[in-house]
Amino acid sequence: MPETRRAGRHFLQIPGPTNVPDRILRAIDRPTIDHRGPEFQRLAQRVLEGLKRIFKTREPVIVFPSSGTGAWEAALVNTLSPGDRVLMVETGHFATLWKAMAERLGLDVLFLPGDWRSPVDPEQIETVLAEDRAHRIKAVCIVHNETSTGVRSDVAAVRRAIDRAGHPALFMVDTISSLASMDYRHDEWGVDVTVGASQKGLMLPPGLGFNAISPKALAAHRTARMPRSYWDWSAMLAANASGFFPYTPATNLLFGLAEAIAMLEEEGLAHVFARHDRLAAMTRAAVSAWGLTIVARDPSCYSSSLTGVFLPAGIDADRVRALILERFDVSLGAGLGKLAGRAFRIGHLGDVNDTWLLGVLAAVEVGLELAGVPLRASGLKAAKQVLLRAEA
Repeated sequence: MPETRRAGRHFLQIPGPTNVPDRILRAIDRPTIDHRGPEFQRLAQRVLEGLKRIFKTREPVIVFPSSGTGAWEAALVNTLSPGDRVLMVETGHFATLWKAMAERLGLDVLFLPGDWRSPVDPEQIETVLAEDRAHRIKAVCIVHNETSTGVRSDVAAVRRAIDRAGHPALFMVDTISSLASMDYRHDEWGVDVTVGASQKGLMLPPGLGFNAISPKALAAHRTARMPRSYWDWSAMLAANASGFFPYTPATNLLFGLAEAIAMLEEEGLAHVFARHDRLAAMTRAAVSAWGLTIVARDPSCYSSSLTGVFLPAGIDADRVRALILERFDVSLGAGLGKLAGRAFRIGHLGDVNDTWLLGVLAAVEVGLELAGVPLRASGLKAAKQVLLRAEA
């Protein structure tokens, strides 16, 4: 028996993949073209230049047909050699997965423990690097915005810490859930490899992974001895120079990417970031009014892409999420790893506006009440007050 149709649209409020706007769907929904022909060449050149503006770099941005996980691997295998030591920080589930990948690739990982509620500590990075007088550490790898927790780390402060230590390590940053949602500056912040992906702030389906690379990273690439073939930067850069790819690209996703870049620049990146800041403030106001605890411990590290929310002890967060999905057709992000069953995540990134978010928060509030979660006050009213102040 077929499922009963549900009226209206589904609200996808996980922190990625995000909702794909109609303009991007229409851009993707077209006949595939010859990826060796002149039309594709013009498309690729337009996209590769546009990505530089999104990453805020003058250097190359490489596009792989991959998820963000593939872009993680590309960053490591193109710059490092077997047995190299890398410094990583346990800010959450995805930082932990990147660490596990590095270990499987044969790298020696120095993993600084964390509580999954706090950002990278630049002073700790500086201390570790200052003690590494033999410069065994070849790279520092951090997550800008930890998607599992909603904790943002200060990339510029980490760069300053590396510089104060006088250490030559490469600096790699995962921006998978912050790129095109929160301010990010590859060149200005002295990042050597920035990792990104298509399915979050860029508003595309999954399928494109990005490496923005510095001249220092490219120099390291020339002597790096990690095995690589599919992920090889040299092959990509050589083909990209004339507007092509060394193997079959994700052609239709590139049409969508061109449209996404156009949409972001029509709104203006500063306005995009301000919108995300406002939506995040509305969400946090709602959570605080409900009397629930935000996963990010300190306001200085709040994410503008998502908000992680703890539920009271004894209440299964997955059961609450399931109720909200069943009754209101709203998908919330699950707690991952150490937060499984204890927390849920509200994504407020991508093509989302104030009206949309108010509807989501209303559904979450009613769902929490139906699930028997004791609430202190109306979160919807608190979110509305944030919006009213922003409009004043």
